[in-house]
Amino acid sequence: MGDRWAVEVDRGVCIGSGMCVNHAPGGFALDSARQSHPAAPETDANEKVLAAAEGCPVEAITITLTGSGEVVFPPEE
Repeated sequence: MGDRWAVEVDRGVCIGSGMCVNHAPGGFALDSARQSHPAAPETDANEKVLAAAEGCPVEAITITLTGSGEVVFPPEE
């Protein structure tokens, strides 16, 4: 069984660029205020969601491993 990720969008940081929706269709959506949110709070680990987080121009997306809380993105500096 693969990893599960918890995906969060910091709506105070999100600028509504839509990059996440482009990178991971079905993984993210924009609401009427053009703020992003994950389609589900948890998802199977996948490259499209990671690409969405990496492509966010303001790094508003955080991905952690479900259960352990270990940070997948953004990388620790």
